[in-house]
Amino acid sequence: MKQKVKVAAAHVAPVYMDARATAEKASRIIREAGADGIQLLVFPESFIPGFPLWPALSAPIYNHDLFSRFVAQSVKVPGPEVMSICAAARDAGVIVSIGISEMAENSVGCIWNTNLLIGADGAIINHHRKLVPTFFEKLVWANGDGNGLRVVDTPIGKIGALICGENTNPLARFSLIAQGEQIHASSYPPTWPTHDPKVNDRYDLASAIRIRAGAHSFEAKAFNVVASSLIDQRTLDELADLGPDALRVISDSPQGLSAIIGPDGLPIAETQSETDTILTETIDLEALVVPKQFHDVVGYYNRFDIFQLEVNRAERPGVHFDDGDLAPRGLEFEEMERMMGVEAKTN
Repeated sequence: MKQKVKVAAAHVAPVYMDARATAEKASRIIREAGADGIQLLVFPESFIPGFPLWPALSAPIYNHDLFSRFVAQSVKVPGPEVMSICAAARDAGVIVSIGISEMAENSVGCIWNTNLLIGADGAIINHHRKLVPTFFEKLVWANGDGNGLRVVDTPIGKIGALICGENTNPLARFSLIAQGEQIHASSYPPTWPTHDPKVNDRYDLASAIRIRAGAHSFEAKAFNVVASSLIDQRTLDELADLGPDALRVISDSPQGLSAIIGPDGLPIAETQSETDTILTETIDLEALVVPKQFHDVVGYYNRFDIFQLEVNRAERPGVHFDDGDLAPRGLEFEEMERMMGVEAKTN
């Protein structure tokens, strides 16, 4: 395992509501990252096809069209967009963490808020669906399961990932810490538009990210690569039908930030740039050892005779069919002819 690792957060905007174009942009960034010697690149939450902001600003009965468009631009795993990103990761030799809106195979309307961890060989090495969509996200995405609560042992260290509000869930975080996580990938939206001028409740996403990311790094004694996306003019144009008041809320809401956090919980680097930026740092995994002397919550600094955590990582399909040894009852046309002892006449 390499001790010094070059990591980066892609603080970039998607090509909003265009899955193919966003995948092409991600692939280009990945290849550029590989040329720059970056070994781990983290993209924002729901980078493909962008983060659904409208449920915070408009009642569900008024945004069926936006939901339908968003579902149409969600992607399959595997699918052409995901395959193109995997190919870019393989070609560049970069490990990639990327947020997508994932389509279900068995439903035309069910989608998940998903994070993929892609190896430097192009393989999908972890597939995590957000456990619980946060607040207004429940109007868009379905609940995930625990199957992706895994830390992957890679040549550059043990990597885990959580999506946005999951970084506030102590049990989800501990489940990764307990697997020896050394590098944590955190993905976030560009903003969290909950501002109500009547009560002046401006939710400061950047401050929330600093608290969450710092807490996890300090408790895990791990590095944290945090990626938030941006609001660009394309995004505002695609949401123009919400009306000027809604767009004003989006523009006025505090934006998120991207950062690289050390095991002491303090930022090594961070950015709130309003233009695409690749935030890059070289981290030293050797720096994780001494902090474990102070608080090792999965070692001596715990009481496992008192506290126990059980995590169900089984995949949760909607239905299980037990067909036994029977094949489906469908028949080929020629077989039906043989069974009937006749040959069908054709005109």
